[in-house]
Amino acid sequence: MPFQEILCELPPERGMVLGRRKSRRPVNPEASRALDLLKYEVAQELGLIQGGGEEELRVALGSLKYEIADELGLSEKLRAVGWPNMTSRECGKIGGRLGGRLGGQMVKKMVEFTETQMARNHLR
Repeated sequence: MPFQEILCELPPERGMVLGRRKSRRPVNPEASRALDLLKYEVAQELGLIQGGGEEELRVALGSLKYEIADELGLSEKLRAVGWPNMTSRECGKIGGRLGGRLGGQMVKKMVEFTETQMARNHLR
């Protein structure tokens, strides 16, 4: 079931607080399933996975981290000191590029979906 169908089934958020959240927990926990499906759909579209689930995505993202480290010129240091001894800034650069590739496409799809829903609701 595509993420759009699941999102349409979700109840409206209750008690959503505006502002910065301090935890990684979703504001609406019932949306987790839809977000996971969206993540897998986008990963397939980007060619990161071939239809497998979470484990295939985890492996693909793991190898992509090393590719990005190489693009940023950090692969030698990574091999020499390992992930635990990389600086937060270096890991953030790698994670930012990695998240941007997958997360950016997820946000784009969510915006497109929301615009479509808003247009439909406006026409009613």
